[in-house]
Amino acid sequence: MKKEQLKKILEDISSVKIAVLGDFCLDAYWFIDESKSEISIETGQLTRPIRQQKYSLGGAGNVTNNLAAMGVRDVRAIGVIGPDPFGNEMVNIMSKTGINTRNILVQADQWSTHVYTKPYIADQEQNRIDFGNFNHLSNETADRLIEILEHEAAEVDVTIINQQVVSGIHTEYLRRRIVEVIQKFPDKIFIVDSRNFSDVYTGAYRKMNDNEAAKLCGLKKDPHDLVLYSEALDAARMLYKRYRKPVFITRGSRGSLIADESGVSEVFGLMIISKIDSVGAGDSFLAGSASALAAGYPMNVAAEIGSFVAGVTIQKLFQTGTASPDEILHLGLDPDYIYSPELAEDIRQANYLPDTEIEIVSKWKGQLQLKHAIFDHDGTISTLREGWELIMGPMMMKAVLGDKYKDADEALYQKVQTRVNEFIDRTTGIQTLVQMKGLLDLIREFGCVPEAQMLDEFGYKQIYNEELLKMVKEREKKLSRGELSQDDFSLKNAIPFLHKLYDAGIKLYLASGTDEEDVKNEARIMGYDHLFEGRIYGAVGDVTKEAKKMVLDRIL
Repeated sequence: MKKEQLKKILEDISSVKIAVLGDFCLDAYWFIDESKSEISIETGQLTRPIRQQKYSLGGAGNVTNNLAAMGVRDVRAIGVIGPDPFGNEMVNIMSKTGINTRNILVQADQWSTHVYTKPYIADQEQNRIDFGNFNHLSNETADRLIEILEHEAAEVDVTIINQQVVSGIHTEYLRRRIVEVIQKFPDKIFIVDSRNFSDVYTGAYRKMNDNEAAKLCGLKKDPHDLVLYSEALDAARMLYKRYRKPVFITRGSRGSLIADESGVSEVFGLMIISKIDSVGAGDSFLAGSASALAAGYPMNVAAEIGSFVAGVTIQKLFQTGTASPDEILHLGLDPDYIYSPELAEDIRQANYLPDTEIEIVSKWKGQLQLKHAIFDHDGTISTLREGWELIMGPMMMKAVLGDKYKDADEALYQKVQTRVNEFIDRTTGIQTLVQMKGLLDLIREFGCVPEAQMLDEFGYKQIYNEELLKMVKEREKKLSRGELSQDDFSLKNAIPFLHKLYDAGIKLYLASGTDEEDVKNEARIMGYDHLFEGRIYGAVGDVTKEAKKMVLDRIL
């Protein structure tokens, strides 16, 4: 999405009005520090001292919070709380955020504010403590909610219906009354996000995750089961046919599907290299997509905005995060997408050129007329740097553990090693400097090195490069002496392939995440730099200038 378009969408979103009826919840984070634990005189048990407590909006509250953070001008909350301190805290947070709380009702009897209390010891969540599981909405309160909903739906651009918990406001009586309101406003957009009752709300758009969609279509899936792309695609078609209204189906890191009168289309998932917390991501997606629809944009654009919002919020840990317009703009202007994850993760789906080991990822539509060919370098043509991860891994381990590297207990050592290996695996192919920025997050995550003792990304890159170049220079010497040849440090037939393309008049480009001067030097030593006719690009010490993207932009 181009900068001008994204900025225009965010500007338009700032003028819309959205109402949210749903299960308003509070997420409570209690951080336990057992260093101050003592024996209780009353029970003889150890106390669990709370060093810090944080509260944030969950459920429908998280949706409204995201809308407000995005800059939606008028956000109206419609829900129920109990006569308790948690309800007061929830209203206080919403009011400070600019959310209109005039329609938050207090039911005095048989209602406690929904709270998900999450005690943490270090970074490990303990058994959750829930409030509100025994709530019962009275018909009197339901009637008041419907009266409010009917009034607000007439005024706003979009109404979101959220159903989060079984013991929430969505009794059978209220569900029936909500459908009546939807039928009264056939030209208005109502978007339902319901964990348990999606089929009920006739006339509304739906937003759901792939697991919920699969179940609605009769597939038996446990909550953490993988839903295949083909299954999600079939579900999208089936649900649009059933509802005759647009459907959003989110697929986590695998993106989303949208179904409407034009058919089913896909929005690719975002590649996020930092540690994430996906709790609340669905609410963020809903807020982003609903606000774009409210501003008059089509489903595919709405889904993309929803994806950007969720992409920002999942990077905020120990909170149900939000995304500001600036954060959405920052992510949306330079996103990295995950392409064909099912194929990448399941070799059984691979399709090969007959009698070869060349995989065909996608078939070309129409007659192929090649004019440009873009190559990565390390591991695609050259193997001079083969084994780089064996240098980066230990280097990152030492950076994360600091002075504890030699005497860290096995549990900590293994935990750091697992995170480092996962990080390297996820970030292979991107700029080294970007990897080093990610290393800073890893160091902060484990807290073994004080902030004052940390280097910046350039400092860590220098340490890594010095170790890596020792290995590369030794290999270059063997090439220069004739001890080894090009064939020893290149992919089989890669260099003849370059010559064949060059002789056919195709412009060749070399684009690498390695420093540009090193790429040029290594291509020269390997004897094929002239084939690229100066079109060799690499990292230049600025993470905003990604070689591969720059090359594609120039060609396009």
